[in-house]
Amino acid sequence: MSQPATPEITHLRDLSPHQWKSGIAAWLGWLFDGLDMHLYTLVWTVFVAQLMDLPQDSPDVGVKGSIIQAAFLVGWAVGGGFFGRVGDVLGRSKALMLTILTYALFTGLSFFATEWWHLMVCRFLSALGIGGEWAVGASLLSETWPKKWRPWIAAVLQSAVNFGVLLAVLAHWILSAQPPKYLFLVGILPALITVWIRKAVPETDTWEEARGKQPAPGVGELFGPAVRGTTWRVLIICGVSLTAHWAFLFWQAKVVKQLPEVMAMTKQGQAESAGAALMWIMFGSIIGNFIAGGLAKLMGYRKAIFWMLLAYFGAMFATFHWEHSWNAMLWLFALIGACQGVFGLFTMCLPPLFPTLLRTTGAGFCYNFGRIIAAAGTVFFGVYQAVPNVREAMLFASYLFIPAAFIALLLPTEPKEADGTASAVD
Repeated sequence: MSQPATPEITHLRDLSPHQWKSGIAAWLGWLFDGLDMHLYTLVWTVFVAQLMDLPQDSPDVGVKGSIIQAAFLVGWAVGGGFFGRVGDVLGRSKALMLTILTYALFTGLSFFATEWWHLMVCRFLSALGIGGEWAVGASLLSETWPKKWRPWIAAVLQSAVNFGVLLAVLAHWILSAQPPKYLFLVGILPALITVWIRKAVPETDTWEEARGKQPAPGVGELFGPAVRGTTWRVLIICGVSLTAHWAFLFWQAKVVKQLPEVMAMTKQGQAESAGAALMWIMFGSIIGNFIAGGLAKLMGYRKAIFWMLLAYFGAMFATFHWEHSWNAMLWLFALIGACQGVFGLFTMCLPPLFPTLLRTTGAGFCYNFGRIIAAAGTVFFGVYQAVPNVREAMLFASYLFIPAAFIALLLPTEPKEADGTASAVD
């Protein structure tokens, strides 16, 4: 017997309480993702130097600091696959709660680190939750909110990360008079929302229906005949683009500190300049999320991703090919931030490309795979401190966006859902 057609949702007031709760839970999860992931980047030089009892400009500090960041990126990738699997087996709501608890707990435990490797272990374990939360939150919203809204949902969800980074900058400013380890205590706050998620956010009907028909397929099905083409294309796009993206995010502060105007500042002024640069990137990224959403509505996901990745290349090339003043660099960083809106599109574009019971596994595994490659790049730059100008390395990294852009044009269309409808990627 056919089910009556569900009326189309055109206004926010038409959303059900279930949809609102799912949206708020995912947004808060991503907000605190941004907070916890960037606390380390704000204090790593000072904190690692203290843990090693060495001057901040010691090469060993740079090496160990980059290894800690690499461990974080690897943990992010592993967590994306692990909690993606948990989300397909246990459900989106339970997995979301577990991911938030994980990154909140281990970010807070970083406060107690007394050796540099203690901090490395804590960052790795906190990253498990951060990587997993992306896949779970994305799948939660793609299964509960209207399909036609997905580009704008992606923009709003990705902006939550940007606001989380700004919260980290604010917390750093408020706690600037305290030892750097105190900043990690702020990372415990996300644990509080898991109590609400446990009580208020129900499981998605899509997952419940699919789970009732069959058990979740094994992870190996990602490379089975049905979806391996999608898996490999998404892996390459994410792996290549995220390598360049994270090379910029982690090392942009060093680029800032190499500017003549910044080098002439006091150490406090240099630290404030690095924070200001990050803020400009985040403000640009918030705007870019909605630019990307608008392009996706206009031309579809594939073409929007293509043009945004090419724009990311152009922005980084213009920034690092020529020398610029401090003020000009801020505007260019904001432009790069705007191009980062492309990763918001991945939020709603990637999960539906995979079958329901492989959705968080596939999206989490593929999207986070690039962080393992990025981790190797981070360590490379940390070990080879002899490179006199990081700008040159950033210039080379920018070229990675070109092949990623063209492979994006090969993304498949979204498979049909249980109701027989299909929403094409393009």
